[in-house]
Amino acid sequence: MTESKRLVLWRHGQTIWNTEGRFQGQTDIPLDETGEAQAASAASRLATLRPDAIFSSDLSRASGTAARLSRLTGLAITLDKDLRERSGGSWEGLTDAEIAVRFPAERATWEPPDGESTTAVADRVGAALHRVAAQVPDGGLAVVVSHGAALRLGMARILGLTDDVFGVLGPLSNCSWSVLGLRNGRWRLLEHNAGTLPEPVLSDDR
Repeated sequence: MTESKRLVLWRHGQTIWNTEGRFQGQTDIPLDETGEAQAASAASRLATLRPDAIFSSDLSRASGTAARLSRLTGLAITLDKDLRERSGGSWEGLTDAEIAVRFPAERATWEPPDGESTTAVADRVGAALHRVAAQVPDGGLAVVVSHGAALRLGMARILGLTDDVFGVLGPLSNCSWSVLGLRNGRWRLLEHNAGTLPEPVLSDDR
């Protein structure tokens, strides 16, 4: 039995803040030269899946990654702000070491004091993924371009994982992807962190 629908959840390519280990959140940082090359390489592989649709966060590092696939497939990109990365509030732009010094209690639970909670991100992105899936034809496939924490938490939500076990899904490398399949009304994880790209950073919320 095959999946009735599939979602390819594709993380954006590298940015300069990724290389510097800074928490990006919803700060709009573009792809760097390496990220552009990663996006082009990954897009050539994903195009062979013959996607039916492309959806993307409206932040430029995601939409710029999606543009590479759009050029190869001729598909328009549907932008959705609910696919944005987690808001990190005052953490945005800081390195992990700086966060640990300034916000030790919040760093211990990885909950930015004036940003989005883990549960809120999971709910927001999970709902967006359900909306995307509703627009995919039976037997079809959509590529969703978003961000490390957003994709991991949204994926956990639609897979039915409870908040206390979200951590069983490891981070996504820049420009790697995971594949979800819908069968008998339930989502299954078919692939995770696929692609021959760099290893994940320590925290995918950056």
